[in-house]
This record gives sequence, C-alpha cells and structure tokens, in this order.
Amino acid sequence: MDTLISIIGGANMDMSATLNGAFIAADSNPGHIEVGYGGVARNIAHNLALLGARTQLLTVFGGDLFGGLMHDYCKQQGIDVHLSERESSQRSGIYLCLHNQGGEMIAAVADTEAIRLITPEWLAKRIGEINMSEFIVADTNVTEDSIRWLMENVTAPLFIDGVSSTKAHRVVNALRKCKLPYLHTLKLNLKEALAVTETATYSEAAQQLLDLGVAHVYITLGAEGVYCRNAAEEWLFPPLPCEIVNTTGAGDAFLAGVVFAHAKGISFPQTAQYGLMAARTSLMSPKAVNPDIANILL
Repeated sequence: MDTLISIIGGANMDMSATLNGAFIAADSNPGHIEVGYGGVARNIAHNLALLGARTQLLTVFGGDLFGGLMHDYCKQQGIDVHLSERESSQRSGIYLCLHNQGGEMIAAVADTEAIRLITPEWLAKRIGEINMSEFIVADTNVTEDSIRWLMENVTAPLFIDGVSSTKAHRVVNALRKCKLPYLHTLKLNLKEALAVTETATYSEAAQQLLDLGVAHVYITLGAEGVYCRNAAEEWLFPPLPCEIVNTTGAGDAFLAGVVFAHAKGISFPQTAQYGLMAARTSLMSPKAVNPDIANILL
C-alpha cells in the first residue's frame, strides 16, 4: 500500500516486568523482565509499517545510547525518521511497567519529557511534509498546545490516541479551544474516556465526545471488547479470544489497525473489528509490537 501516514509523538525504551506469582508490595518479586523499543507513536508507526503502509515518524530521540538505538531500529523497520530530531541535551523516553502473572498491568511509569520539544513551532517547520500524508496520527504525549495546533493546521484526517487518563485531557481541552473543533478519530480506553468526560458509562462518554467535535470514537473495554460510535451508528464488539502474554502495546496495535482499515476504505464497524484483530496479535507477544501483525487480513 502506497498510502503515506505521518505519526507524531512518543518513542521510548520499554522495560516490562511480569511476575511469576502474586505481587508482594515493598519486596523483591521473582519474575521476567523484557527490554525493547516502544512509545505509543513509535509502536503505531511500527505496526503500520508491518501492515504495509508507508510511515514517517515525527518524534524527538534523546542524545544518549537509547536514542541512537531507537533511531537506527526505526530505520531498520522501514519507518522514515527524516522529520524526527535527535536532541543531544535530552535523555531518551523510558516506559517502565509491571504486569501480574496473567499479563495485566499493575502499574507503570512513563518518562517522556523529550516529547515536550514537539511544539507548534517545531511542527510548523514540518507542516508541508506532514500535509503530504493521507492520514495523520498523534498521541497525547504531545502537549495540549501542539494537539490544538495540529487540529487547526493539518489537512488530512487526524487520529489521536489518548495514551493515559492524565494525558487524554489534552485532547478535550484542545477541542474546547479550537476555532472550529473537529477531530476525525479519537481512541481511548474506558478509564480515559470516563475521566475526560466525567461520565459514568462509555455510551455517555462517546456522546459527549461527539458533541465536542470528534467524528469517530473508539473506546476499548479490555475484556469487554470495544465500543465504537459516530453520528450515524454505534457498535459493541466482544474481544477476540486469545492467550494474553502482555497487554503493553495492545491499544497501539488497535489504533494502527483502525487507521490501516480506514486507509483501505473499510466500513466504520469493520475498522473496529480489524483493530481488534491487531490488538489480539499484540496481546499474544511479550513485545509491544508483534511482527505477526503482518499476517492478519482485511
């Protein structure tokens, strides 16, 4: 597929620990630790490249060893990074998470300070090439001002990943401040959706987001599947059965699948189903990105 997709946001080193048994607080817990390449935007770009899209990643790599490794690894995976920057004064982003023995997250810490350098001014220098894309994806590691700037200046459909219940507020705040509030697609998990809308159900949350100017809302529900809604229709799909190895990256794979399906012109409900297929592939791997995603079919 020759479709060019720009992805803007975080690139991190992932450090993921999975427990062998029940978690014991304030103690050393036996388990297994994986170190790999992550970051929401980077994961989405990697998944899209595996699916066959042309991807260009816009991020800030740190000036340390990790930054160099991530930069080179992205290129090896077929991700164009010529619009990214390596900043010698910054340390690379690191995402540290702890999972229970079933692969579900207990807690995580994200250090993504380098991404604050993606300012409206930084984006303005690259907007010509960004707007050559057919689709644009951003994560909310990017600042609220930059998210608003993207909403007001990109010419291709913009998809945003909420990342966390804290950072997802940046999307809602940006929409409320936009001159003409509009966002093609917003993907949140249930916790994020309820937090940013202060509602009690995913249906109420989706309606509020539509009222704010979001055209397509996807709310992932973990073991309950995904709820998707636009002005014309709403759907609730159960998850696809699989043996969960690791939940890190599943939401990123879901959105990559949704974007890829939109690029193929698939109907709205089918984009959610394709996203679920991509998420299932991610859940079955210890890594944030599972190369087997290349084998799923529309």
